[in-house]
Amino acid sequence: MTIVGICRPMRSPWDQPMDRCLRFFPCLIDPARRSAMCVKLVLVTVHLVYIGVLFLIDGDLIEKTKKEPVYVLDAMMTLTERNVLYRKTSEASSLPASGKNGSFVVAVEGSQAGKNISGNNTPTWSKLVADLYPMGTTIRTWTCSYCNVEQPPRSKHCHDCDKCVLQFDHHCVWLGNCIGQGNHCRFWWYLCEETALCLWTGILYISYLKDHIKSSWWRDAIMIVLLITLSISLIFLLLLLLFHSYLILTNQTTYELVRRRRIPYLRGIPERVHPFSKGVSRNVYNFCCGSSSVYNMERLPTPQETEEKSRPYTCLDVVTCRCC
Repeated sequence: MTIVGICRPMRSPWDQPMDRCLRFFPCLIDPARRSAMCVKLVLVTVHLVYIGVLFLIDGDLIEKTKKEPVYVLDAMMTLTERNVLYRKTSEASSLPASGKNGSFVVAVEGSQAGKNISGNNTPTWSKLVADLYPMGTTIRTWTCSYCNVEQPPRSKHCHDCDKCVLQFDHHCVWLGNCIGQGNHCRFWWYLCEETALCLWTGILYISYLKDHIKSSWWRDAIMIVLLITLSISLIFLLLLLLFHSYLILTNQTTYELVRRRRIPYLRGIPERVHPFSKGVSRNVYNFCCGSSSVYNMERLPTPQETEEKSRPYTCLDVVTCRCC
């Protein structure tokens, strides 16, 4: 007699509901995407908790909202815009640093028109990337060891996204995506909206404590604890916003600033010299008004240009707006 299924593994009672859930939501199969979605869910829950507690405890806030909708209209608009920016920044895919798959338009510094690079035209891509580096640099120096792709300057392979990213800044855990060329501007606006929302929520919390400081001790304790954590978050957001504003003004990325000594083509450049900076006004214009459909690749400056950038500003330079 043969016993069938004696070695069959026992299934947990949760396996069948989990299989049905994965069938309706295939994105949950990937552990990385599942983790990113959990982090996003936590972030949205934190926002709902802060706003929900305020409406639950402060009964007068609902009446104020009915009489003066402008009282919370700005906060609701900020929350809506924040969600839109959150979605757009999360959806902005890391830009391809390879010309081997598909075709796309790239804009090389110094030319206004973009060039259409076909995926099957590998020598053209290699020649295009080689022209962005100084003479004498070997192809092995700027070839990604994971993607086996020639990387333009300012690009880096992200191990979390498993792809090369143009103007790589950092991998944002909260968004579950890389921040680089194409979505860095939206990320900056996202920080602005988050800062404004935290500031407005803090004002509402302070207004409640000012009017109901002796009403109920447990309500005051909850509001004070939330206000303290909100203040810490606001300080962190302000510092992060100022830091990225500095990066925009100098045309740098977080990766270039932190790992400058480890990047081969930046080791020989003095610390106070920003090789990719084109002046404050032009840096801001390119950051805010750059076309999202064109992948802009910047070449490394020549030794003469680096020496020119390292020269201290004079009064004549300020008058002629050389610093801008």
